[in-house]
Amino acid sequence: MTHGIQRLDLSEALALLNELLPPLAEQEIRPLAQARYAVNASNIVAPVSLPPFRSSAMDGYAARAADLSLGNRLPVVGVSAAGHPFVGSIPNGSCIRILTGAVVPDITDSVIIQEDVSRHGKHATLPNLPEAIQIDDPPTPGANVRAVGHDVDQGSPLVLAGQQLNAFELAWLAACGVPEVAVLRPLRVGILATGDELQPPGTTLAPGQIFDSNRLLVTELLQQLPIEIIDLGLIKDDAEAIQQTIAEAAPTLDAIISTGGVSVGDADFVTEVVQRLGELDFWRLNLKPGKPMAVGRIYSSDNQSSNTTWFFGLPGNPVSCAVTCLLVAVPALKRLAGQTNTPSTTIAAQLTQDIKHRAGRQEYLRGELVSERRATQTQAGNWVTPTGDQSSNRLGSFQQANCLISIPKDAGNLGAGTWVEVMPLPAMI
Repeated sequence: MTHGIQRLDLSEALALLNELLPPLAEQEIRPLAQARYAVNASNIVAPVSLPPFRSSAMDGYAARAADLSLGNRLPVVGVSAAGHPFVGSIPNGSCIRILTGAVVPDITDSVIIQEDVSRHGKHATLPNLPEAIQIDDPPTPGANVRAVGHDVDQGSPLVLAGQQLNAFELAWLAACGVPEVAVLRPLRVGILATGDELQPPGTTLAPGQIFDSNRLLVTELLQQLPIEIIDLGLIKDDAEAIQQTIAEAAPTLDAIISTGGVSVGDADFVTEVVQRLGELDFWRLNLKPGKPMAVGRIYSSDNQSSNTTWFFGLPGNPVSCAVTCLLVAVPALKRLAGQTNTPSTTIAAQLTQDIKHRAGRQEYLRGELVSERRATQTQAGNWVTPTGDQSSNRLGSFQQANCLISIPKDAGNLGAGTWVEVMPLPAMI
């Protein structure tokens, strides 16, 4: 029975999940090109300094600071190019041509950018170089020289355990010469939708039927998580069919996400099935949209600790499905996948219009966040506008949305100009 399970606030549900969910520990080695979105398994320190030598930040001429007075005319005695360091001596009062990223010789300590010199003559032995330069605008000593370790020092942290690897972390690892990385294996997550009315897009609808969008919606919202998605298909509103699908799939999965069938209607069988196969940890949230959401676990043997598959039952209405997926399923799966330090990004913004709200449930509206400078302000401000009708069936409310507007459960009606917290959708996804 589900009636005895406590209804939770969103914050309570997330805190409970943080306690319950055991992060993955299984590791695998992947080349960097195959590690995008994977979770790093252990702390990695830089095996080399970046750059490993003093390098030039600009195209120009490397010289001694003592020779950089205005009007000095310095003979050019060589070239240092990227991958081709200058070899030889640089007499006092002379310089070398240097290109961006090239080694700055130890005897020099400054780089004059090429726009700040006048070129004189044609070098007798070095093609395309002047015989000498005259400094028109001398730089400060040490200018345009990148020190060893300017990006990172050898032995300093590069990527921490529990950090999801994106393009920037992977590039940083590559720049330090790291060819592969130990990562946590991806979660295996099954997705199914329940409902007699649901049909795949591209088929012909009978009276009373609609096309299924929730499986695609959830799949897309999870694309940047370290998971492997398994489509478990469309299941009719039949308790035995739902149970068979879940029971057969659970032993090979870390989590199952269903949409629909978690409310209190005559054809809502999902919570009943979860309790037959395992247990519910909570059912229903003090949340709008998304109250009928269930979280539990499926046990694949009599020994409950031997094989547990976590279960997330999302509502069937598309907006409720999207909101609960973003607010609950995504952070829960990150926790399961071993990610750490992934707090939600929130921004303070002012409402551009009145919002009606009855206290009792926390509410999330789809909104359009803009930053603009107004005549009465000296700084740009954040302003947010709800995207029209907020009914939970309207995927169209996401059409112009770039954020979710958080309305506290204890708040009443809010007037235009009220400060609220918003959660940017790109950051959540």
